[in-house]
Parts: sequence; structure tokens; C-alpha cells
Amino acid sequence: MTIGTFEADLNGESLRIGIVQARFNEDVCHGLLAACLAELKHLGVSDEDILHVTVPGALEIPLALQKMAETEQFDALIALGAVIRGETYHFELVSNESGSGITRIALDFGVPIANAVLTTENDEQAEVRMAEKGADAARVAVEMANLSIVLEELGQATDEEE
Repeated sequence: MTIGTFEADLNGESLRIGIVQARFNEDVCHGLLAACLAELKHLGVSDEDILHVTVPGALEIPLALQKMAETEQFDALIALGAVIRGETYHFELVSNESGSGITRIALDFGVPIANAVLTTENDEQAEVRMAEKGADAARVAVEMANLSIVLEELGQATDEEE
């Protein structure tokens, strides 16, 4: 095997992307979505290759991601949401469990998932971060989809050589 380097590939042409967006903290989630969609378009992902679904809140994101992953129709998935600290322990529960669920789905199904579920102390922090985090999620999804495709092809080529 030759040692090589994979350069980040942000070409989104022909990639199929699924987006799961929470509706709770609606204004922030709409900001995340708008930035994400604009960046996906900039990277060459066509509107026809994007499926966007919404769920009530961050805890529901992993199940929708799982159902999308089960279809094997997506090169990458994106999770969008906002968990803003309140006065109770619920913030920690939602943040930790949604993050854990998102990671588990990615590993169980071998599909890249860009986690853009903001966890902030207040509304102002979320509003400041939403545009950059939404765009960043699009870049992460495209880059990781391309990396996964290359690594899968490498594995197939290695299998054929044996």
C-alpha cells in the first residue's frame, strides 16, 4: 500500500445530502438552515439532491437521522438544532443525549453526519453562531462524504487485489 494524502474535497456535485432540522428555537434553526443551504449550493450540491425534514426538537434528531441512514440514499447527513441553557438540568440532558445519538447513528451506519446542533448559554450566543455553524455543517458534510467515498473505493480495490 502506498502512503498518500487525501486533500479536502469540497466539490458537492452529485452528492446526496439529508438534513434534519429541529423546530425548537425556531429563529436560530431557520438561520442555521439558510446558511447551510446557501453553502451547499455554493459547493455544487443540487437542490434535487437535498432532502430536508424537520422534527420537534434536538432529542428527535437522532431518530430521523437513523431512518434516513437506513435508506442508504445519502452520502452525508446534517443535524441542525439549538439547545439554549435554561434554569434546569434539561439543557445538559438534551445536549448530551442528542449529541450521543447523532454520533451513534454515524458510527452504526457508516454515514458522515455534520453535527450543527448549537449548545449555547443564551439566545445571543446562538444568533451569533448560527450562520457560521450552518455553513460549516455544509462544508463538513461535503468533505466527509467525499472522504468516505474515497476510502470505500480504496477498500473495494484492496478486496479485489486479494
